[in-house]
Amino acid sequence: MLPLVRLEDEPKSGAILVYLFVSATQKRRKYAIIVRVDKFGICDYKPYHYDFSNSGRVVTGDSEPQVQTSGDPNHEPTRLIMRVGKLKKMGCCLIVVCGLLALSGCDYPLMQNDLEALQSRGELVLITRNNSACYYEGPHGPAGFEYDLVKAFADYLGVDLRIRIIDEEADMIAALRAGQGDIIAAGFPFGSQTARLLSLGPGYLEVEQQVVGRRGGPEIQSEKTLEAYTLWMTGNSARIEYLEELRRTYPGVSWQILTAYSAEDLLQMVWNRSLPLTVVDSNIMSMNHHYYPELTIMLTLGHPHQLTWATDPHNRQLKQAINTWFDRKETRETIKGLVDHYYSHLESFDYVDLARYRRRIKVRLPKYRPYFEAAAKKYKLDWKLVAAQAYQESHWNPRARSYTGVRGIMMLTRETAASMGVEDRLDIEASIFSGTRYLARLHRQVGDTVPEPDRTLMALAAYNIGFGHLQDARTLARRLRKPENSWHGVRSVFPLLQQKKYYSTLDHRYARGKEAVIYVDRIRTYYKMLQPVLDAMAPDLATDDEPPVFPGL
Repeated sequence: MLPLVRLEDEPKSGAILVYLFVSATQKRRKYAIIVRVDKFGICDYKPYHYDFSNSGRVVTGDSEPQVQTSGDPNHEPTRLIMRVGKLKKMGCCLIVVCGLLALSGCDYPLMQNDLEALQSRGELVLITRNNSACYYEGPHGPAGFEYDLVKAFADYLGVDLRIRIIDEEADMIAALRAGQGDIIAAGFPFGSQTARLLSLGPGYLEVEQQVVGRRGGPEIQSEKTLEAYTLWMTGNSARIEYLEELRRTYPGVSWQILTAYSAEDLLQMVWNRSLPLTVVDSNIMSMNHHYYPELTIMLTLGHPHQLTWATDPHNRQLKQAINTWFDRKETRETIKGLVDHYYSHLESFDYVDLARYRRRIKVRLPKYRPYFEAAAKKYKLDWKLVAAQAYQESHWNPRARSYTGVRGIMMLTRETAASMGVEDRLDIEASIFSGTRYLARLHRQVGDTVPEPDRTLMALAAYNIGFGHLQDARTLARRLRKPENSWHGVRSVFPLLQQKKYYSTLDHRYARGKEAVIYVDRIRTYYKMLQPVLDAMAPDLATDDEPPVFPGL
């Protein structure tokens, strides 16, 4: 074997090339393997030959010897297969081992801990999409289920989080393998082909592929019925793999991929009848269904998949850190809290509820909007939050009355109205101002030790159930080792206030805690729906000059 040789024009990418020569000569040629080594070790191999008759230069283009890999992205150097005349199979292993030994003596580090390198640079780069399920800029900063989850992991590592937005799965994979990101968290499941290229972490959220249409549109009763229509969708390896498999049974199944649009765009296009059907992931549908109540889930394709993070197979220490982090009890609690925050409040609505609300935004709200805006400005609240709460209370009916005796557009009790100096609860302006003032007072009582939006959500719960019962719920959360300053922690114990073994130990005893949860969940949904409808009604007038006070609702 000839000595190891370094290329003079060493690549600028950080990888180095070395020539490993073997003693198989023919007509003054020696066959060689070019081994590319990056900071994680050997990463590529290519056959060349060395021609002594050509000024001692490396010559390319010879079809021999051939070097093949197993096709596995996690392939090890010992997976090499050489077909070179008289060389033995052991020659490959010997070549690689000698190369490793030679490299170990040079200044370039052969192996570097990828996790330590990440922590040294002080940031974790997340590759994700810009949508409601992954990442978006909220009124007061970044938000999104995937963003919040990866941010928690970055905090665990003690590094900053930087976002890189890429829409297409293939482009995400290319960027990750080129070292332009550390983690892909895309909000959709990966197909088997992608799984062979990347290293996938533990599953953390189950999603399904759903065929979505509009009421009054195509009727899809089975997978065979799909043969009569074209499915419009965004590219997704898992989805395409399933449809290709489905087409073996039903050859007429067809689809079109629209790369210029997002899944949310396609839902809107189905809603306005520009498209008959689309296929989306269930998490995207859940996040957007309340905006388009006329949409309906026609069919669920295949079986559920788990969302996972993807990393470069070379980053073994990062993968191990991810596995360790997901295995922690604290992480499971974080995931449960994020599911509650982003998805749980969307479950208690049907088409009739949401369609009626949209109509009333256009018909009823304009009459009362000036009062909501004035009251919210006076008490430093978001007028849309107050309006959403008022809709939950009375459906914007100023003469509303419940069987318990609460009355008016803000459904004030006699005691609350008296404490606010309100004589006539049916007075629209007085009711809105006093209800807003009461909510602001509860918000102050919750205190600034509770971060937003949890503080606002707790204040809303207290408006419904009473501040004393809210404090009981926080006490019970603390006893059960749940976060008392988190809406997720308090929300999870509110229903327990109806069970004797729990409420008998608390100061304010029994409360209808489940109703408080539903109350807050509905207000959150009404709040999220309000601005898009206002934008559609009057784009020039609907958007506030100042951002809302309460982020993340």
